[in-house]
Amino acid sequence: MKRWLTLLLAGCSLWASASAWSLTLPDDRGRPVTLARTPQRIVSLLPSLTEMVCQLDQCQRLVGVDRYSNWPESVKQLPRVGGGLDPNIEAIVALRPDLVLAATSSRAAERLVALGIPVLALEPKTHADVQRVLGKIGQVLGVTDAQKIWRQIDAGVSAAAQSLPASVRQVRVYFEVNRGPYGAGESSFIGETLARLGAKNILPASLGPFPKLNPEYIVRANPDLIMIGERNAEGLLQRPGWQGIRAVREGRVCIFPVAESDLLVRPGPRMAEGARLMARCLAEKAPGAAKPDPSPAKVSARTAGGKA
Repeated sequence: MKRWLTLLLAGCSLWASASAWSLTLPDDRGRPVTLARTPQRIVSLLPSLTEMVCQLDQCQRLVGVDRYSNWPESVKQLPRVGGGLDPNIEAIVALRPDLVLAATSSRAAERLVALGIPVLALEPKTHADVQRVLGKIGQVLGVTDAQKIWRQIDAGVSAAAQSLPASVRQVRVYFEVNRGPYGAGESSFIGETLARLGAKNILPASLGPFPKLNPEYIVRANPDLIMIGERNAEGLLQRPGWQGIRAVREGRVCIFPVAESDLLVRPGPRMAEGARLMARCLAEKAPGAAKPDPSPAKVSARTAGGKA
């Protein structure tokens, strides 16, 4: 009888501890998000957040993702629930999530919260943001050393920088994120990676992380080297004034295929790999590196090994 009572009390204690677990933390909108229990059914509406969950070895908790999440391979089998700007609310609700991860710009947040589904809005734009968001997701998922992932990213970026010769330092670079055209400014995570690689970004921090540009701005800035995704590079030579840009004229354009472009524009666990791709581009195409073929036809071909 005494042993039975001891087991009963122990069971009640565990149940009480589980019931008492709750977490309240602010998201990137500055709003408090309260979770009554550790999330087990998560929908992610941003590829970088999807990748963070999986890199923390918690991919099994994902029950749905946005249309652009495509890494790791296993997430391709999950239900698709639209995008951050055009979410399928009915599809999300049908998955019975106990947490939705979304960008601060997502149009899903208010409607889902009104339906009683917690939404944690997170939007990493800088290296510091990636470190912070990794920590916050780790806290929500109960992962004790989420910062281990950041330390690996940071070490990988440093290694990429150390691999470059001094001759490619201070090369003036334009990195196009989207053919709006939107570029990656100095204050973005891409701009910070370029800076750590020793490159000079033609888009100052004062323009913001990912400014929409007047096309003439790029022509006037006349970058030494251009990095662009395959999706955005079509018709590059037909852009007004672009044939006169030094990078285009001398064949110093790195056109990244889709899979690599996706990787490069996502502020997440694969940033070190992105740094290696940018370093390879600088090593192969920067003035002071091996001289590329200046033929305009070569600009439209893949020159370095592309989507947000």
